[in-house]
Amino acid sequence: MNVESFRNYCLNKKGVTEEFPFDEHTLVFKVMGKMFALVPLERVPSQGNLKCDPDRALELREEYDGLIIPGYHMSKKHWNTLLLDSLPPGLIVELINHSYDLVVSKLPKAIREQMRDLPE
Repeated sequence: MNVESFRNYCLNKKGVTEEFPFDEHTLVFKVMGKMFALVPLERVPSQGNLKCDPDRALELREEYDGLIIPGYHMSKKHWNTLLLDSLPPGLIVELINHSYDLVVSKLPKAIREQMRDLPE
């Protein structure tokens, strides 16, 4: 999956915005103001960071050794870095959804209710 496909998939999720809060080279995706994904645009090969359940993160790192690694410049327990060009696109989509769902599940109830009224 290339960076543009990653970006488009993230932006099509409900309540998602993109911004550059760290620098002009690191694109961050947030759901209702909370970060769930980021992509360093100048990194070669292309990479993306996604939030992940800690136990699942360890399993993924073992199964995809060298292709899914502890989150670069992130909490190693809760974030993974994925080599986007080397992993199956279906797996990347699954992990984007997992990251998004983790963050949404931690949002306050009132914000989750606001999300229901947002357009698809």
